[in-house]
Amino acid sequence: MKPRRTRLRSFAASAALAFLALAANGCGRGRPTPGDPLATGIARWSAFVDADTARDRQSVGIRRVSAPVLAQARASLDRGRRLDALSRLEAAWGYLGALEYAREHASAGRSQEALEAEWKRAGPALLGAEREPVAGLRPAAVRALAEAELPDVRTSYEASLAYGRATDAAAGLFYLGEADAHRQFVELCRALDEPAAGREPPFRPIGPEIDTLQSRMLAVYRPPVSIDRHPEFIRASAALKEARALNAAGAVRGALLRTLQAALRFQPLRAAPPAFDAVATPESLRALASRLDEPGVDHSLGRMFLEAAQADLDDTSSTATHATAAAVAGVVLPLYFAALGPSPTSPPSPRPAPTVTVTLVRWPYT
Repeated sequence: MKPRRTRLRSFAASAALAFLALAANGCGRGRPTPGDPLATGIARWSAFVDADTARDRQSVGIRRVSAPVLAQARASLDRGRRLDALSRLEAAWGYLGALEYAREHASAGRSQEALEAEWKRAGPALLGAEREPVAGLRPAAVRALAEAELPDVRTSYEASLAYGRATDAAAGLFYLGEADAHRQFVELCRALDEPAAGREPPFRPIGPEIDTLQSRMLAVYRPPVSIDRHPEFIRASAALKEARALNAAGAVRGALLRTLQAALRFQPLRAAPPAFDAVATPESLRALASRLDEPGVDHSLGRMFLEAAQADLDDTSSTATHATAAAVAGVVLPLYFAALGPSPTSPPSPRPAPTVTVTLVRWPYT
């Protein structure tokens, strides 16, 4: 039997979830319908993972990471949280698509000449994706995802041949497969284009917000946490780097999406991350949900993170920390609304002075 405190906390989380589920309305939500591209995409990759029995290290690693993400995407879709389901599907699509491509074109990974031939063959279709605009896609969350994914098509394509030459043809082929996976996901976003519930909010360039978040990340990046949790720092930093590039290119929705993702990934790395409170956190989420329900405004990008918090509250086990719900309520959605307001007039927090530590190691017998 669970301790009384755990039961009370679980009850509070469940009650909050029920309230938020009832309050949910607007663009991009509802249960899957026949021919639903989102449901089809989740089912496609779930079947791929379930049927795959390859024992090589790469395949095993990709399945281990992707399977729980796809399970979460299916759960969110079943509960009508389409935006969260789409966001989770994006997280799994790149590696799975690259793995499938590398297998289907395995002969191109056997030599540099074969890789270069496949690279030239695939180029027109991959780079042609840039000629189809994503600017008109709605709702805003779908456009943001498409804006964030589209540049990765060219980035992965251009990197694939150089990486293959620097390492081996099979590695370069995987990067080429990533380029195709990014293209496919953009096509999914185009298939999900639909009239939004209202006008877009006033998206704007968010350079100051990116600078401030980077300063905070750099200030925390110190041993021992920088060593013990280095992969988590890399994921947060990578999202912020994408945000900066998207912001400079004028893709402000994609930039805001990646900034919010970076902020969410960064919270557990702070010395004192936002703590879940069984009463205060749900109350904050209710207030934020009310703001996202602003009549005539397409707040789907913000709602994507609200749905992530709702999904986090689904877990009422004794081990649940609800760190995502706490971070969304305390940091991520307040940042979303701040980014829709006037650009900050005060300068961002100064970046810490860069420091470099060089360690020289003499290899034996040299």
